[in-house]
Amino acid sequence: MDTEITVNSKLKRSKIPGYKKKEIMWAYLFVASPVIGFLLFGLIPTIWSIGLSFTEWDLITKPKFAGMQNYKELLGDEKVFKSIYNTIFLMIGIPIGMIISLILAVMMNRKIKGISVFRAIYYIPVISPIIAVALVWQWIFNYDYGLLNNTLWDWFGIQGPNWLGNASWVKPALIIIGVWAGVGSTMILYLAGLQSIPDSYYEAAEVDGANIFQKFIKITFPLLSPIHFFVLVMGVIGSFQSFSQIYVLASDGGPEYSAATIVFYIFENGFKYYNMGYASATAWILGVIVFVVTLIQFKLSKHWVYEG
Repeated sequence: MDTEITVNSKLKRSKIPGYKKKEIMWAYLFVASPVIGFLLFGLIPTIWSIGLSFTEWDLITKPKFAGMQNYKELLGDEKVFKSIYNTIFLMIGIPIGMIISLILAVMMNRKIKGISVFRAIYYIPVISPIIAVALVWQWIFNYDYGLLNNTLWDWFGIQGPNWLGNASWVKPALIIIGVWAGVGSTMILYLAGLQSIPDSYYEAAEVDGANIFQKFIKITFPLLSPIHFFVLVMGVIGSFQSFSQIYVLASDGGPEYSAATIVFYIFENGFKYYNMGYASATAWILGVIVFVVTLIQFKLSKHWVYEG
C-alpha cells in the first residue's frame, strides 16, 4: 500500500502542466544563447590555445608540435620583458584615476540643481567608442599642430614635447588617456558608495568635534575601502588587457617599443608575424600573471578592506 502511494505521488509530481513546459522551454532558449556563445568564443578557444602554445603554427599550414620551445623562447625575448614593463608602468594611472574620481564623486554628491547633468558629462568618456576617442587624442597629442602643444605655446610660451614620437613621453600620454577614459565609471562607483554611508556616522563625529578632514579620513575613506579594492583589482586586470588605444596611437609599438603592452605583443606575434603558437604561449603566461596578481590582491585585502 505504501509503495502504491509513493508511486502515485511521484507520477503526480512528474506531470507538468502545458504552460509550465512552455515556460521551461523558453527559459532554456534564453539561457542557451549566452551558453553557446561562451562555449564557441570562450571555453573552446581557451582549451584550443593550450594545445597551440606547444606548437608552431602560421595560420595556414598544419600545426607542428614544438614542445616547450615557445616557452623557452619567451624567457630570452627582450620584447616580452619590455612589453610587461610598459604594461606595469601604465598602471601608474590607476591610483591617479582613483584620486581624481574620488574628488569628483565628493563634488558630485552635493544636492544642487543640475548636478545630474555634470554627472552625465563626466560619464561620457566611458561610453564613447575607444577607437574614435583614440583618434581624437592622436590629434590632440600631435607634435606640429596638436591642440595640447598649441595651447602650451599660446598660453605659456612652452614648446610641447613630441608626445607620441618620443620614448620618454609616449607612456605619460597613454596614462593621461587612460585616466580620462576611466575616471567617469570610477566616479559613479564612489558616488554610490558615498550615498550608502549613513548620515548618523557624520552626525556622531560632529558631536565629538571632528572637522571635515577628520570625518573624511576616519569615516568616508575607510567605508569606501570595498570600492577601492574593486577599482584596484579591475584596474590592474584592465591594464593587463589594454590594446585598442595602443594599436591606434602606436601601431608599431611606439618609439623604441616603449608603448607596446603585453596584449599588443601577443597580437603582433599572432596576426602580424603569424606565429600563433608563440602568441598562445605568451597569452597563457599573461593569464598566469593576472591570476597570481589578483590572488595576491585578494589575500592582502583582508588587512585593509572594511567589511562592516
